[in-house]
Amino acid sequence: MANAILQAFVEAFGLIFSGDPEVFNVVFRSLYASGLGTLLACTWSIPLGIIIGLYSFRGKWVIKGIFHAFIGIPTVALGLLLYLLLSNQGAFGFLHILFTVNGIAFGQAILITPIIVSFTSSALSAADIQIKDLARTLGADQIRTNLAMMRETLWSMILAIIAAFNRGFGELGIAMLVGGNLFQETRVLTTSIAVQTNMGEFPIAIAYGILLISIVFAITLTVNLVQKIKEDEITWKTPRYWKSKVIE
Repeated sequence: MANAILQAFVEAFGLIFSGDPEVFNVVFRSLYASGLGTLLACTWSIPLGIIIGLYSFRGKWVIKGIFHAFIGIPTVALGLLLYLLLSNQGAFGFLHILFTVNGIAFGQAILITPIIVSFTSSALSAADIQIKDLARTLGADQIRTNLAMMRETLWSMILAIIAAFNRGFGELGIAMLVGGNLFQETRVLTTSIAVQTNMGEFPIAIAYGILLISIVFAITLTVNLVQKIKEDEITWKTPRYWKSKVIE
């Protein structure tokens, strides 16, 4: 058994470095769907997160609780709901994006919205405690105070976006139900792994799995390294740096 697994890994690496066009098409399709889905989610999730994090209003904690609860929504259940809504008889059938890569992107945008909203609002709420009193002491108005708090939590927002991208990139239910897993059309890394495993093509499934994990790891590591570099650049600065962020 161990030899069979080792042989499968050897064949998987051979497939990755063989330059197979279908492998690269699947990878590109996955990156496109998750990247577009993340961009779409950011257009409404970040403003919502900022509003929830910076402002007080009736029912705020109920709304935050709803977004927190939907972070762990099963992708199969959401995929089924989206399938019904995007079908020809569904409420959004006029979009004609069912069984398309754009449909997968739209579904992933819905999936990751709670992650971006929750992480963004939580980061801003934490910054609120640390910065608001200082800003008022320095005479900053509400707009400048909010801008300072958003700058302070910029990297937290970026990490939230990366976490959301990784969640969408590694999901299966939406890609399978909304995308339809059409060969050379909507097949992405996760659906390819499922299909090849069911067919007994373990070397190909392992190759796709290695690519999936490698891409997620590389993106996350790159962002963390950039964050570390940025933090090292400001450690030598005096407290005036923080003062200027509030009053400028």
